[in-house]
Amino acid sequence: MIFAYNPKYVSDTLMVVTADDKSMKQTVERRENVARLKTEDGRVIGWNFFEISKAMTIEGTGQVQINDAQLAQLNEMIQKAGFEDVLEKDDSPKFVVGFVKTCVPHEDSDHLSVTEIEVDNGEVLQIVCGAANIRKGLKVVVAKPGAMMPDGLLIWPGELRGVESYGMVCSAKELNIANASMKRGILELPQDAVVGSAFAVGQ
Repeated sequence: MIFAYNPKYVSDTLMVVTADDKSMKQTVERRENVARLKTEDGRVIGWNFFEISKAMTIEGTGQVQINDAQLAQLNEMIQKAGFEDVLEKDDSPKFVVGFVKTCVPHEDSDHLSVTEIEVDNGEVLQIVCGAANIRKGLKVVVAKPGAMMPDGLLIWPGELRGVESYGMVCSAKELNIANASMKRGILELPQDAVVGSAFAVGQ
């Protein structure tokens, strides 16, 4: 679940993204200062909370963190508006250190690779990567499904040339790292980086 807030460019609205819209048409149902977004197949994919500063103080801009008390307050706003849905918070890190266990050429591409990357406690994600420097044995930064990149891009499961991909292997520039190298390719981490540990974007 992604919480985003940018009063300067979007207005005083807290946006909550709960699922991938899969490029489907959306419908919006607004009641008071709460709007529920659904796809044409009936899935709830997000919420907008308008004039949110009247209800709570949101720290930061872009992707923001919501504490338990604020989550409870949002759920109360949803219920008061007459919706029956409940937001359930996911505190697991979305940018983590990963270990490239396997890396093979994509059968239908001359530049893509299909990787298996361990991200935490034995969890392995298949990720299609286009970086020339991706290879077996690397420690890398993985944006897991549900991550929001610094430029606003949302990461969801998808397919590249017919192969399923569950995340993205990131470059320093994509992670908005200060003084990032202009060298093309993904960020290569030291081998002592701990697999599954959270990576602070922009550090």
